[in-house]
Amino acid sequence: MKLNYKRTILVGFAFFLICAFWQAYDTIVPLILTNKFQMKQTLSGVIMALDNIFAVFMLPLFGNISDKSRTRFGRRTPFIFIGTIAAVIFFILLGFTNSLVMFIIFLLLSLISMAIFRSPAVALMPDVTIKPLRSKANAVINLMGTIGGIIILVFATVFKTSEQGKTDFRFYIIAVCAVMIVALIVFLLTVKEPLWTKEMQQETERLGCDKEAEERDTANGKLTKGQFTSLILILASVALWYIGYNAVTSKYSVYATDYLNVNYATTLLIAQAAAVISYIPVGIVASKLGRKRTILIGVLMLFCSFLGAAFIREGSPAPIMYVLFALAGIGWATINVNSFPMVVELAKGSDVGKYTGFYYTASMAAQIVTPVVSGALMDAWGYKTLFPYATVFVGLAFITMMFVKHGDSKPEAKKGLEALDVQDD
Repeated sequence: MKLNYKRTILVGFAFFLICAFWQAYDTIVPLILTNKFQMKQTLSGVIMALDNIFAVFMLPLFGNISDKSRTRFGRRTPFIFIGTIAAVIFFILLGFTNSLVMFIIFLLLSLISMAIFRSPAVALMPDVTIKPLRSKANAVINLMGTIGGIIILVFATVFKTSEQGKTDFRFYIIAVCAVMIVALIVFLLTVKEPLWTKEMQQETERLGCDKEAEERDTANGKLTKGQFTSLILILASVALWYIGYNAVTSKYSVYATDYLNVNYATTLLIAQAAAVISYIPVGIVASKLGRKRTILIGVLMLFCSFLGAAFIREGSPAPIMYVLFALAGIGWATINVNSFPMVVELAKGSDVGKYTGFYYTASMAAQIVTPVVSGALMDAWGYKTLFPYATVFVGLAFITMMFVKHGDSKPEAKKGLEALDVQDD
């Protein structure tokens, strides 16, 4: 079993454009709300949570709809095409309005457009990849997403989005949308979804490597009690670490600009660069240690980085924050590479989109709550509450993850020359 890296990279262009959008959204929308429309952090947090409110309902819905879709372009590709075009149009309009009402309308339409295709786009990787190789494939997919985020952060520096009091982000948004369109064109021209999905199904049958689905067959296609318990624990872990992580990502641009008086883009670039470097090695580590153990290591790294960042103040040496965010980037990469494959490990080919929706329901539900709560804490007791808040919830995720029993990859010992070719068994 060998991962087709070229094919996985091409599939990853869908996630690339998704991450490009969210990197721009998470950094400039809070600045527009607080600088241009003079919102308090609590209300800004409510606005930032809107995408997650839509996502809780829409991601499972469109994941399930795409499972049942049949077109000559495949199950997922039409959603990716329509959603991306709509998101680009509304995101550009958002940057050109000076009315708060119209800003909110275009923001909502942008978020709805993204929700249409996020689950189908993410479900495409397991559609075309056999289960034992999905951690490695997800490492490549996340690498593509991180590269998209890095490009947008570079744009943030070029367009000087971190300047205090800046309110005009029009040219920055146009550049972001141009990147999204280019990625979509590459995806549409190269990805052969129906053919690749059929080949994956044939390979799975030939190798007999879908043990979780075999257990479901013994329970009339439903999850066994053990599988269901593990699914709930995995989703609880996802929710908890997203509560901690998203509190930082949704507030860090304001935190860095107004509290630390540093350029947020530089710090985030370091975190993203660390993630890029670690994605492929993390996939290899998971093939050796298993997904669960690897995730626990990642959660511990994220916990330590947030704990350390809680002691950083204005005037603290910049390299300390750089090291902490590099550790956070590696930890988050380690978690992301393996958590989604653990969820879809429990799925059958016919309901991958639905289980993708479960994963995103957990992460988005967490992100509904955390910008509001973290914003309220910052309004009440100051910016210093951000990282302690994030640290507590990441620590709780470590505890729930300890009790997961299903969805792991089981490393098998190899002999002779076979040991030189690391596989995700």
